Amino acid sequence: MRYEIPRIMIAAPSSGSGKTLVTCGLLNNLKKNYRVSAFKCGPDYIDPMFHEKVLQMPSKNLDTYFTGEDLTKQLLADEAKASDLAVIEGVMGYYDGIAGTSTEASSYDLARVTKTPVILVVDGRGSSVSLCALLRGFMTYRKPSYVKGVIFNRISPAMYPRLKALVEKELPIRVCGYLPMMEDAVFESRHLGLIEPDELSEIEEKIERISMQCEETLDIDAILEIAEKAPVLECKSSMHYVLFSLAKIRIAVAKDEAFSFYYKDNLKLLELLGAELVYFSPMRGERLPDNIQGLLLGGGYPELYAKELSENIYMKASIYDALEEGLPCIAECGGFLYLQEMLETPDGESYSMVGYLPGESHYTGKLGRFGYVELSANDQELFGGKGMKMKGHEFHYMDSSENGTAFLAKKPKSEREWECGYGGPAFYAGFPHLYFYSNIDATKKFMKQCKKYKKKVQGK
Repeated sequence: MRYEIPRIMIAAPSSGSGKTLVTCGLLNNLKKNYRVSAFKCGPDYIDPMFHEKVLQMPSKNLDTYFTGEDLTKQLLADEAKASDLAVIEGVMGYYDGIAGTSTEASSYDLARVTKTPVILVVDGRGSSVSLCALLRGFMTYRKPSYVKGVIFNRISPAMYPRLKALVEKELPIRVCGYLPMMEDAVFESRHLGLIEPDELSEIEEKIERISMQCEETLDIDAILEIAEKAPVLECKSSMHYVLFSLAKIRIAVAKDEAFSFYYKDNLKLLELLGAELVYFSPMRGERLPDNIQGLLLGGGYPELYAKELSENIYMKASIYDALEEGLPCIAECGGFLYLQEMLETPDGESYSMVGYLPGESHYTGKLGRFGYVELSANDQELFGGKGMKMKGHEFHYMDSSENGTAFLAKKPKSEREWECGYGGPAFYAGFPHLYFYSNIDATKKFMKQCKKYKKKVQGK
């Protein structure tokens, strides 16, 4: 299949250069005149929340480690084919990939696979002519580099015309505008990255200020011209031929301030397989939704809301009883900690949780086992039996006294491996966030377990 999809990637030489700020301002500006779809390179949860806040529609992850080349292109095409323009936000530094020693799964790798033109956001504060050397390096480190434009962040209006003339004289690159220092539009951070948009004060006002600044000082026409020159995206026919639809399965999905980290494509895949997703709040609901055949407990910040979760004894009992009856469940990271006996907050206070799994969690103050992993089942577990493989990602400052032994986790391009997680015919719980499209057959088997549970319950 061939898709004509105008598209750009907003990338940067390093984290902290202003990618998310520029992306959000640009999306808010473009949505006024175009149908725009948004994507995030890599496994990040929070940046897509900002895209979604701007566009009021889901932003999807694109990750060449999780889905390889063909499926990554199919995911992009399926989501963007009805749009006028696709905007992809990069991850980390442009060439930074797996293990810190490769370009695999980097922003560059995604640009290479999808043939997407790239606009670099470069922090120009404290530099001038040296920016030419920096840009030349990024444009020549890999050929083709796909770098077609640059936006300078945090430079003065007086400096911009001279810098633009210098760069375009020295290099074959389009200077697409600048942003000045914007102290009143900074997105605050916490230990897992940016604070979620719904937690930020005056988030709509901040996004509008950024958007107005983008309209004033970015060359939107130049950005659109670069996007229009993106080559035809070639991939196999729609991936949906590999799917099947079961009888409608109702899956409860935990969604509130404590649990908000879900890959949108995971949820979409479950829906394509016949799931009806029913959202509920472990913090405020009294019990699980009625007539469900599956449960998702995603990641998030349960350590920040441990008191509220602990005091909701009715919800904890409802989840415990349902799991005892065999309700199929996937509990990732924060959801895994919620199922254990005790959860310790960053302040050192401990609270009782569901108690379905053994173990007590605690805040470590640093990232643990951070990065991509591939899980292999050690026994006849949830996702297809011994040796089943599924890819995922760990990103947490918490750890547990009982991490489980159902799976062997291996880091790519590394000798490091460890046992982790709990599993059963219809159960997974562990720190790794799973990416369902990395093993569609395993995801189907989870849905079949949900169908089996439905028949069991209906037969009572």
